[in-house]
Amino acid sequence: MKLLRVGSLNREKPAIIDNNGSIKDLSSLISDFNPDTINLNLIETIKKQNLSKLPEIDKNVRVGACVSRPEKFIGIGLNYSAHAKETGTTPPKEPIVFFKSNSSICGPNDTVYLPKKSVKSDWEVELGIIIGQKAKNITEKESMKHIFGYCIVNDISEREYQIERSSGQWDKGKAFDTFGPIGPYIVTKDEITNVQNLNLELKLNEKIMQKGNTDDMIFSVSYLVSYLSYFMTLKPGDIITTGTPPGVGMGRKPQIFLKSGDKMSLKIDILGKQEQKVLSEK
Repeated sequence: MKLLRVGSLNREKPAIIDNNGSIKDLSSLISDFNPDTINLNLIETIKKQNLSKLPEIDKNVRVGACVSRPEKFIGIGLNYSAHAKETGTTPPKEPIVFFKSNSSICGPNDTVYLPKKSVKSDWEVELGIIIGQKAKNITEKESMKHIFGYCIVNDISEREYQIERSSGQWDKGKAFDTFGPIGPYIVTKDEITNVQNLNLELKLNEKIMQKGNTDDMIFSVSYLVSYLSYFMTLKPGDIITTGTPPGVGMGRKPQIFLKSGDKMSLKIDILGKQEQKVLSEK
């Protein structure tokens, strides 16, 4: 299933894309996709519905962030071998964990705003994991039982704040408003045959900048969920963004960073597409 939230900002309603590509309103069944409503039983509940009887929503409607009010937005750094190589970094022996602020979350096609005085904002197409069941100290083998689905994340990062002004912490460069577009939808895990074989791509102004496959991950999806569950209790609706393939602006020679007027387009197999225009913050 492809589950999404559509409507104006802060007034989104839950919806589903049916087999004909139509957007169907789920608000008679569920109030929203958030930590209070996301659970593994929800998938079976929706499957039992006759989608043809649900109201259809205009395809031109704004698509919002696919999860509302997650408790945690967790990031994993340097998790693709080729990306670690392009940054001149030794691949980590354990996952690098950071947090993106929940206020960074925005819709998949919303405008991305560059912070005032920012000169090193960068793009990162990533696979996002949506947790569907509480996970604490679980084994890698148990991980998939706790996953609700997957989505695209653009882990936008201001490199000066992340690295040069970080004092060893990445969070400052990851936390700005609009630096976490997610969606367009959650694809439930039953739709993904092999999550470690998905192609990712990001274009900047129609030029391919990033291209990779999740098979290049240093730490797999199942490992990451298990690993994180040792350090914190994962809750339904939590988002884990799992690292990016090579091709970021920071890794290029000469380096390239986002500027006002740029357009980013992202896609991952099965998970859909995102498109964002970049503007300077006023």
